Amino acid sequence: MTALGFILFCASLLIPQSKNSVPPPPLYPVPSESQLAWHEMEQNAFVHFTMNTFTGREWGEGDESPALFNPTAFDAGQWARVFHEAGFKGVILTCKHHDGFCLWPSAYNEHSVKNSPYKNGRGDIVREVAEACKRYGLKFGVYVSPWDRNHAEYGRAAYIDYYRNQLRELFADYGPVFEMWFDGANGGSGYYGGARATRRVPIQTYYEWPATLELVQSWNPNIIFFSDGGPGVRWCGNERGLAGETNWCTFSNDTIYAGKAGIEEVLNRGMEDGNKWIPAEVDVSIRPGWFYHSEEDSLVKSSQQLFELYLSSVGRGSTLLLNVPPDRRGLIHENDIASLKGWKHMLDWEFRTNLALHAQAEASSFRGESYAGPMATDGKKETYWATDDSVKSGHLVIDLGKQRTVKYVVLQEYVRLGQRVRSFTIEAQRNGAWERVAVGTTVGYKRILRFDPVVTGRIRVTIVDAKACPVISNVEVY
Repeated sequence: MTALGFILFCASLLIPQSKNSVPPPPLYPVPSESQLAWHEMEQNAFVHFTMNTFTGREWGEGDESPALFNPTAFDAGQWARVFHEAGFKGVILTCKHHDGFCLWPSAYNEHSVKNSPYKNGRGDIVREVAEACKRYGLKFGVYVSPWDRNHAEYGRAAYIDYYRNQLRELFADYGPVFEMWFDGANGGSGYYGGARATRRVPIQTYYEWPATLELVQSWNPNIIFFSDGGPGVRWCGNERGLAGETNWCTFSNDTIYAGKAGIEEVLNRGMEDGNKWIPAEVDVSIRPGWFYHSEEDSLVKSSQQLFELYLSSVGRGSTLLLNVPPDRRGLIHENDIASLKGWKHMLDWEFRTNLALHAQAEASSFRGESYAGPMATDGKKETYWATDDSVKSGHLVIDLGKQRTVKYVVLQEYVRLGQRVRSFTIEAQRNGAWERVAVGTTVGYKRILRFDPVVTGRIRVTIVDAKACPVISNVEVY
């Protein structure tokens, strides 16, 4: 044992601790296994590719001819390779957007790829993408717009059967599907089989969502549902790539249609006393639009901008869903690839060496040896530092072994037991004194704090306030 190690060992004997070997009770609500797996994905790709790619629009009317859909060099393998190399863990494809055009040869309509020039009508974009994802170890998800501006029965009861039949096709023939994505665009003007009408629907009742989601779950019990209010994951309230600096994974989605002002802010922050675990997903596009437009080739977000989006999404406890729209060839454009490569390089460089891994970590108190300070620096996600149930604040001092230049601290709660932390501080020791370098509110699955570089040998993480005893599973320093 080194002299420093002996001193820390002796000091640990003086630290208030209990012999409590029982884990803390859960603070409900807590995430499901599927939600935990979703958290751990952290970065997924969104792919908007359909009729709008060829018409130059963002929202089609539904009267577009299938003959317009004709990617000349479509390569799902290129997509999957690019996404895999960029660090994404899953891909969500717009199988049907608001114009109603289907990227698979659905048996229930004619407005689909089967009536397009692509592979002389024998192509199936959804199948090719799903199979490419499997080859590259990516999970596959589907966006199936509830609003359909092409279908004659939209707004009537018969359309619900049509929508469910299409979901049945996708889940039976293209699974497994990790996430089903649907947004809040519902009802308005459209082609509607030639009616050229405006149709409004009561979105709370028209789609019979409880029965529809129950049906989908009968095919895939582990599915994650995204919509404005969940029930699996919720919208973050904006499309700018910003999760709330205060970001609770808990949410009461029975309030989503209450019509009260500020709902987007509530979605962004979550609800400290929410009655369900519904974390925020951050959807944003690498380009100004969601679909490819050649005039935006010079407007692709830079690698630095993508890195900032990472910090304001994953770094605030959310999962990043980054839209990367293929071009009319059916390929990810070279400019987008360059930005993605540069972004991945930045992530790998900035977070290349965790200075806190296996470092000495001295806790102000802990509930037993199995929950002592080093449990937060051992690199194992199932171990954690925890205090006694009655202790809702405390600190960890992490010894880096020598003076190091530090500019990031990563914190993670053991969210299997719920989200607890209300506020915390980060301090660095300089010349024998502690200097505050960052403050924050919530932690959740992951929180990344960036600050001006500081040379220090010790970092102190203080949980100032928590809803219940802190359970910190991971502290990283870069």
